[in-house]
Amino acid sequence: MKNGSRRFTLYAAALLVVLALLVYGVNRDIRFLPVINTAGLINNETPDHVAGTFTTILDEQGEMLSMMSRSIYVGDELYTAEGRGYRISKVKDGKAEAVFMGLDSQIVSYNDFFSAQEIPAATNIAQKKGNIAIYHSHTDESYVPTDGTEAIPFKGGIYQVGKTMVDKLQGRGITVNYDQTAHDPHDNNAYVRSRRTAANLMKNKPIAIFDIHRDGVPDPAYYRAEIGGKDVARLRIVVGKSNPRMDANMDFARRMMTAANNVHPQIVKEIFVGKGDYNQDLSATALLIEAGTHTNSREQAERGIALFTDAVPVALGIKGGAPAAGPTTQQPGQATGAGGGWKAVGWILGITLALGLGFVLINEGSVDKARDNILGFVREISGLIPRGAARKPGLEENDQEKEE
Repeated sequence: MKNGSRRFTLYAAALLVVLALLVYGVNRDIRFLPVINTAGLINNETPDHVAGTFTTILDEQGEMLSMMSRSIYVGDELYTAEGRGYRISKVKDGKAEAVFMGLDSQIVSYNDFFSAQEIPAATNIAQKKGNIAIYHSHTDESYVPTDGTEAIPFKGGIYQVGKTMVDKLQGRGITVNYDQTAHDPHDNNAYVRSRRTAANLMKNKPIAIFDIHRDGVPDPAYYRAEIGGKDVARLRIVVGKSNPRMDANMDFARRMMTAANNVHPQIVKEIFVGKGDYNQDLSATALLIEAGTHTNSREQAERGIALFTDAVPVALGIKGGAPAAGPTTQQPGQATGAGGGWKAVGWILGITLALGLGFVLINEGSVDKARDNILGFVREISGLIPRGAARKPGLEENDQEKEE
């Protein structure tokens, strides 16, 4: 009975090792990414985009850098349209202090790259195969001046903003998969519920996937601007840093912001990199977009998203040929963050081996007996591995086959 228990423990440990490697392998392949993500299942924090609940970000001199309706944490980052990077160093009582990190070289390089490109005419440019996916995690989000309230359960005004983006892309001959599944209520689990929607959209292998929102800061002037003679609500791009594709998502965010601001200057205010994954682990070209705030009119948000959409083909390079390849860029769909995956596997392997060795040591009562038992297990496993026919010394493979 004792030998059987030890053998079972060692086999179980080996099985866990294999499962850990399988989990890593699965997460390397976008087609098999899990629909379920436990992040956010137990989360008592205030949800993003709740109207009137916001945090103001200040620089070291006390000047306002940004404001947003979301929880902000030490270590989060903000990148302006000019490429100025800031890292949150302190958060207290609705205010966050940010330290200047310097200019982001990639944003500066992309700005130079896209400013040198000829802006394509607004014609059918979809010569590259692929589609773009759009959905909404917070389907109640609305715009008070137009919709009469900041939230309409299951049918918020945000749908009209999404539809504007869809129409604009389709008008350029681009295939769009727009999933209007509702994910109410507006809580932290909305991203868990919307994950199934995003995963279903990924089955069509989109070249980009956008989750469209509005912000919840009370001041409409923060987003409002006149661009190209139009009264618009500007946009923010949000990247979740808690996912293995974060580097690729951030690269796409840089490309998207700089391309958009070169087509329509200042249409994108900034990139915010914060806690969470926002289901962006599903694709290297997944982004969360905030189109204005609840105190902007929906028409302003629609005009803003339309201007932003003009740059989507530019950033993705679907005007013909390969994706736009500025300095240090990565191709859409390219998986990154393998280092994070190996770290996870390392932890699983380490814990599994430690528990298994500890159990064997306790059962055997001594290190020598435990070592002998483990060596016996290794010999037992190796005996199950098929071996190729032994090659005779001095014979080539073909000669050996003839001799046999």
